[in-house]
Amino acid sequence: MTLAPLLSAAPVIQLHAFAALGALALGGIQLLAPKGGGRHRAMGWVWVALMAVVALSSFWIATRGHLSWIHLISGWVLLLLPIAVLAARRGRIRSHRRAMASLFLGGLIIAGGFTLLPGRIMGAVVFGW
Repeated sequence: MTLAPLLSAAPVIQLHAFAALGALALGGIQLLAPKGGGRHRAMGWVWVALMAVVALSSFWIATRGHLSWIHLISGWVLLLLPIAVLAARRGRIRSHRRAMASLFLGGLIIAGGFTLLPGRIMGAVVFGW
């Protein structure tokens, strides 16, 4: 494992990757930690901001000069984030919980899995290819 491929990448790719790694770590903590209260809410806002950065920055990362199908996930994240926050604010905790878990799984775990493929920067970071 080496960070060299990531550290030599364009700044937008670095921003995207480090925001995603932060969201992955914080999201894991949020899923396991007690819910409700000020700490959950504060960490949740940071997570929402990180996810917005990840999704927005992806639009400046284009394969072969154009957007790909994976950018649909970014649009989905940007659509679902405010819906999930509003659900919590309106007391619809079950909807909030489902939306946030969906964002974590789809927006970070599944989309992140594709970044580990050969020829991708994070694949080179983790596996050295």
